[in-house]
Amino acid sequence: MKNNNDPQHELARAVALALISRGWRIALAESCTGGLVCATLTDLAGSSDWLERGYITYSNAAKSECLDVPVEILESFGAVSEPVAKAMAEGALRNANVNAAISITGIAGPTGGSIEKPVGTICFGWAIKENIGHDLVNTVTLTKLFNGDRQVVREQACDFALSQFLELLKPKNA
Repeated sequence: MKNNNDPQHELARAVALALISRGWRIALAESCTGGLVCATLTDLAGSSDWLERGYITYSNAAKSECLDVPVEILESFGAVSEPVAKAMAEGALRNANVNAAISITGIAGPTGGSIEKPVGTICFGWAIKENIGHDLVNTVTLTKLFNGDRQVVREQACDFALSQFLELLKPKNA
C-alpha cells in the first residue's frame, strides 16, 4: 500500500483534480511501463470518475490492433519513436472517446537498447482534445533518456508522463 504523502500519490492527486475541474476523462496507452501509470492513478479512490481506460500495448501487433498505430509508422520509425508515441496517444484518445490521453513507449532495460536508442530511452505522447466531438487535437511528443535499473526507469517514466501532462494543462500565459 502506498503512502498518501509519497510524491507519486501527490502527482496522481494533482492529475485527478485537473481532470475533475475540467469534467474530463483520460485514457492511457502504455508499453514499457506495463500499466504502471494506470496503477498509480487507480491507487486513488474515485478514479473511475475520471479514468476511462488503459491500454497495455507491449507488442507492435497490439499497438496496431488496439490503438490503430499504422504498421508503416512502426516499420519506418520503430516502436520506440515519437511518431509511434503520437499515434498511440491519438489512438487512445479516439478509441476511448476522452479529452486526454498519454502514451509511453520505450526501452526499460536491462537489455534491448542500441547505440541509437540506448536503454532508458522513453518516448511520450500527450493528446488533448478540449471538446469531444470536435476534430481539433493538440498532440505533443517528447523523448527522454532515464538512468537506473528497469524499475527505476519505469517509475521515472510514469512520474514524467504525469508531471508533463499537468504542465500541458497550465494556461500558456501563466
